[in-house]
Amino acid sequence: MDWLVSQISSLSKIFFYLIQTVHWTILISVLAYLIALALGLTFGILRLSPRRPVRWFASVYVNVLRGVPLLVLIFFFYFGLGKVVNMDRFVAGVLAVGICYGAYLAEIFRSGIQAIDYGQHEAAMSLGMTRWQTLRHIILPQSVRIVVPPAANEFISCLKDSSLVSIIGLRELTRAGREYSSQYFLDFQTWLMVGLIYLMLTFTLTRVVKWLERRVAVHGYGVEKR
Repeated sequence: MDWLVSQISSLSKIFFYLIQTVHWTILISVLAYLIALALGLTFGILRLSPRRPVRWFASVYVNVLRGVPLLVLIFFFYFGLGKVVNMDRFVAGVLAVGICYGAYLAEIFRSGIQAIDYGQHEAAMSLGMTRWQTLRHIILPQSVRIVVPPAANEFISCLKDSSLVSIIGLRELTRAGREYSSQYFLDFQTWLMVGLIYLMLTFTLTRVVKWLERRVAVHGYGVEKR
């Protein structure tokens, strides 16, 4: 009984120590994801450009960034590029995660745009709309609803992968776990609590994604509205 009480006491102390850094994990994830959304939408559109050099440029970005491990990108931005332009570790970490996930979101947006029947493009063009007007007023509003579920799932992955920025000294949830484990030598309890906090965050986000999926479901595009 005393052992159980001591373990609960230890876990509660670890929890209150770690929970102070959760807002940094969320902040890093949100900022990185906003960058990823902007890049993803931009390069997703560029991937469908009628101009071959533009398509090639976008393809290079997507294929290169998806082919390089995120940890390597973090090292490059902080220890490589960061030393050249004097980049702060917070900025380096956010940029690395955001640029990496931008490549994945680019493919999601590209797929969402291509899911819209091409007849809608032709109908808009026949009405005298330009390519940009067609994309902005007709295609994107529909495709965004299609890509919301997979794009939201990418945010969950982004949240988990934000733990990698701890390697360059950013004090977020994982870094705090390493600090506590090193100071008190409670490896099992510390990493159990770190995992549970991440699980709580991702479980909550999963429920939000399920709700969004029902709200924005588009009949006829693989998701039935319930």
